[in-house]
Amino acid sequence: MTPLLLVVGAYLLGAVPFSYLLVRWLQHQDVREVGSGNAGATNVLRAAGRVPAIATLLLDIAKGAAPVVVARALDQPAGVEGAAALAAVLGHIFPVYLGFRGGKGVATAAGAFAALSPPALGGTALLFALTLAWRRIVSLASLVAALAFPPVYWLLGDGTREASPVLLGTATAISLLVLVKHRDNLRRLMQGCEPTLGSKPTT
Repeated sequence: MTPLLLVVGAYLLGAVPFSYLLVRWLQHQDVREVGSGNAGATNVLRAAGRVPAIATLLLDIAKGAAPVVVARALDQPAGVEGAAALAAVLGHIFPVYLGFRGGKGVATAAGAFAALSPPALGGTALLFALTLAWRRIVSLASLVAALAFPPVYWLLGDGTREASPVLLGTATAISLLVLVKHRDNLRRLMQGCEPTLGSKPTT
């Protein structure tokens, strides 16, 4: 029962909509109805300001990392770790508490990736920062980092062990999920009309 409880718990934790709760509490608005309409930290920045956005980012990262940390603490196999990581991201994107309409999963994926492999997450975080500094487009930086994580993990492992094929598959699935959720951003990037950081969002 432990693996099943871990995976279900990971989904329910991932589904906790911190962006929605903070904006509802502070601004009495639905974060999905303002700005870009995305239930994520970037849109919280637009709707409620810097401090709530940072809080959202940290909480979304934590809910991605926690299930993997717990699975490892309980000495679960790689398959359970991977399933818990994927469940947390799915919870964020398709939250049962909000009618399955959530965010794009970037911060929660980053938390899961950080728990799976801190060295690989460090490398992809650097790519995120460099891309953001270069183009000032959060969606582009997020996609570069998400898609880079699987190959970087394969090269570096998790810091103590070589890369697990099972976890590599999990990381790839999460990266592709993030890519699919950014399909509108990809269209705007190709059209050259994706908003930059601090500009008015395109809905």
